[in-house]
Amino acid sequence: MKQDTHVGVGRPREFDVEEALASALKVFWRKGYDAASLTDLTEAMGITRPSLYCAFGNKEALFKKALDLYEREKLAFIDQALEAPTGREAVERFLNNACDLYAADPDGRGCMGVNSVLSCQGAASESVRQELIDRGLDVQSRLKCRLERAKAEGELGGADPAGLALYIMTVGQGIALQAGMGAPRQALKEVVATALQAVPAGRKSAAA
Repeated sequence: MKQDTHVGVGRPREFDVEEALASALKVFWRKGYDAASLTDLTEAMGITRPSLYCAFGNKEALFKKALDLYEREKLAFIDQALEAPTGREAVERFLNNACDLYAADPDGRGCMGVNSVLSCQGAASESVRQELIDRGLDVQSRLKCRLERAKAEGELGGADPAGLALYIMTVGQGIALQAGMGAPRQALKEVVATALQAVPAGRKSAAA
């Protein structure tokens, strides 16, 4: 999608909004919200500040659009994982796919959401921090619902779906942090294997 903006006096400049947004996403992913300056963003996007404001609104609005893009392009594995036939398989896919995403990044960026929520320190970024928390809680809620269904179908033994969902989210966030610090994929996969020991496998028999 192209959009005309103005650079200088009477000089229209055309740029690809989607490409610019993808470039902004990379900056936010690498630096987090607070640390990504408008100069960082406009240089990466190849546009001026007036062009940014015209096309995207302010920095916060740009970040939320970039976060939407991140979820569409990078976090589609979440819903795919939750479609697994058993709750344990859903958890296994969820965590292993997280490893694949975060460890495959040659820049070692980890998770955009985790990076950004940790970087939001001041009152000016509180609404962004809350947005990130809310989105994370939404993923946790969807995971809990999948585990509740698994429990109703005779899986998970005595495990509590809510507590298990929080545990899995915590492991996933830890994987993102470790990947951001350069942990290799195989080491993260071993973390997943250990975490899965907390997820009971199989279903109860009809007699049980």
